[in-house]
Amino acid sequence: MAIARTGELTAAEAALRALVTQEPKLDYAWTNLGIVQERLGKHEDAERSYRQALALAPEQQSAWDCLTRLYGRTGRSAALETELRGLLETKQDSVALRTALAVTLLQQKKLEPAATEAKRALKGDERHTHAMQVLAQVYYREGKHELARMVLENARDIAPADAATRNALGLVYLALNVRPQALEEFKEAAKLRPDFAEARNNFGAMLNEAQDYAAAVTELEAAVRSAPDFAAARLNLGNAYRGTGDFERSKAEYERVLELRPQQPDPLFNLAILYLDVEPPGGDPVGRYKTALTYFERYEAQGGKDDRIPQYTKDARKSIEREERRLERERKDQLRKAAELEKAQKEAAKQAPDATVTTPASPPPAQDGTHAPTDTARSPVTPGTTAPGAVSQPGTQAAPPRAESTPAPTPAKAGSGKLADDRN
Repeated sequence: MAIARTGELTAAEAALRALVTQEPKLDYAWTNLGIVQERLGKHEDAERSYRQALALAPEQQSAWDCLTRLYGRTGRSAALETELRGLLETKQDSVALRTALAVTLLQQKKLEPAATEAKRALKGDERHTHAMQVLAQVYYREGKHELARMVLENARDIAPADAATRNALGLVYLALNVRPQALEEFKEAAKLRPDFAEARNNFGAMLNEAQDYAAAVTELEAAVRSAPDFAAARLNLGNAYRGTGDFERSKAEYERVLELRPQQPDPLFNLAILYLDVEPPGGDPVGRYKTALTYFERYEAQGGKDDRIPQYTKDARKSIEREERRLERERKDQLRKAAELEKAQKEAAKQAPDATVTTPASPPPAQDGTHAPTDTARSPVTPGTTAPGAVSQPGTQAAPPRAESTPAPTPAKAGSGKLADDRN
């Protein structure tokens, strides 16, 4: 999977296809092939690969995990639930099947049945960490955060290198408001599995919250490389780019979320905040604030609610009025300066006398045996007024000349604006 982690998914698919062609009984190679195919958007091919892995190893938990997640992402959890219940009629002691069924029920928000199946799996194997993860997620969704914490900490003791446990524990710590521990769990999960999109998204979101935007960009770019259609990660990546002041990239991520989730209002809110906080390159200040107001209107029209919007819109309208007044002052000032310059030029033209240059008569021819005197002086210029210099504005003094070696002062950077909280 090293090739896939560098983003070279097509090369990874070709390499894994070659491997399963040479060694068709390598069940985990089929699972890895399915993972790569799923990331390439080849869902049908991915399903065939996962099922081939399960045909070779019916109890392979990784293949079942991948298959249940694929069905969940494509809205077919109910169909897989029916299939799994049928398989369990003849394999009631299968821990892998029980756990897969628990995951499928959890995807459908059937919390009580999901907990029941997870507990049945744990009766078959009390150290089955994946079943523990499912049970903990049920407790988490029911608001039983302490129970979820105890289950996951037990799972972590059994398998410290299980990235899914570390990620789930991070979510529970967040719910318990133990943020430093949550950050560490997400960080460890991302380290254990660099292609674990959910863990890298969660870690990146917390880095955004800590305003470590450069580090957040690194994590969130990795998340969307692993899962290009992961809308929440793209929204968070847009926030990270906004934090670094990268207007164009931030805008592109928010617009991509709108493509993926047209009915989700959150990217509209974030686009509005982007236009308030970051100046678009070559943008019109008035147009910028008007665009922000338009996005706030669209956000509320799609059912979005945020208590800060009235203040944001008030500030935006004040900014529009301030910019319009400034532009009007600049326009009048330019007209005044142009009129003064024209007047000064006319007065200078009236005061300057015509300057004429006379050419001296040729010296008389020299007498025989003598030389004409050598004229070393330039042709004289008739006296008159000196050429007018640059016209300064009335009431001001001309600025002293700046030495050519003295650089112009560098303008100070504009202060950063306020950022909205991340909205997942």
